[in-house]
Amino acid sequence: MENENIQNNSQEIYAEDNSVQQQDKLIRCITSDGAVMAIAADTTNIVHMGKKLHHTSSVATAALGRLLTASSIMGVMLKQKNAAITLRVNGGGPLGAIVAVSDSRGNCRGYVEHPQTETEYYPNGKINVAKAVGKDGVINVMRDYGTGEPYIGVCNLMSGEIAEDITNYYATSEQIPTVCALGVLINKDDGEVLLAGGMLIQLLPGATEETVTKIETNIAHLEPVTTMLAKGMSILDMCKKALDGFEVEVLDEQPIDYYCGCSRERVVMAISKLSDDEIRSLADEKGYAVANCHFCNKNHRFTKGQLEEIIKARALNAKKD
Repeated sequence: MENENIQNNSQEIYAEDNSVQQQDKLIRCITSDGAVMAIAADTTNIVHMGKKLHHTSSVATAALGRLLTASSIMGVMLKQKNAAITLRVNGGGPLGAIVAVSDSRGNCRGYVEHPQTETEYYPNGKINVAKAVGKDGVINVMRDYGTGEPYIGVCNLMSGEIAEDITNYYATSEQIPTVCALGVLINKDDGEVLLAGGMLIQLLPGATEETVTKIETNIAHLEPVTTMLAKGMSILDMCKKALDGFEVEVLDEQPIDYYCGCSRERVVMAISKLSDDEIRSLADEKGYAVANCHFCNKNHRFTKGQLEEIIKARALNAKKD
């Protein structure tokens, strides 16, 4: 039997946490002339979930929340149904590596290497995410379409603020004019997530110089994402604000969630790929092996007897083959 005291996943926290309200959503819009695409997302609950699962400090919550939001937005840009995108940022700062993964429906998960990193603030009271992330490193973007080798893009970090680094990644690695805005608003007193969201605006091949000028003007007057959310603007309102002066068409709108698909069965499959001696060596001095999921912080515990059962099952399956 697994020790239920060490189980900690998103479904359990959702059931216990009354502060989680409406489900997060993401919307994709395009101008009627096909020149500009805008994606906006409210990820307040996703970021809230990341904090609860990983017990993050305020700066870790802000950094992880920004990357989770970016992964969700970039995930829905994938065309294949079973595709996934992985973002990994490591700028050499005290947070260490930050990882976020999203499927093509925008459902995401992630973790930060050092979740209890001390929070520092700018003089204006905003969290100094850049210092905690660092900028002496890279952002890795891996797109896995499930049909062969994944596409991997790498770009040096520009600022460590994450949104600027995503913008720079598109300009440098993919030569696509893009603006990314990400925000996480945190209560300074208790560290709880108040609002979180993001936007991505991208010029498409049909964009003219006039289009570029209009979009640049709009972006210059665009308020921070969390400010717009705090004013009660919907994610569609946010897109229309960014695309002011254009006729806007909604491509799709969908719910998004913090989702980890780990299971005991998957852990068993991973363990069964080891040699017999390696499997037996997993047990500690008390006779237990524990596999922890980085994304949902759930522990899967196995006794020595259960490890032996995995060895026997593999041997039996090998004979059948």
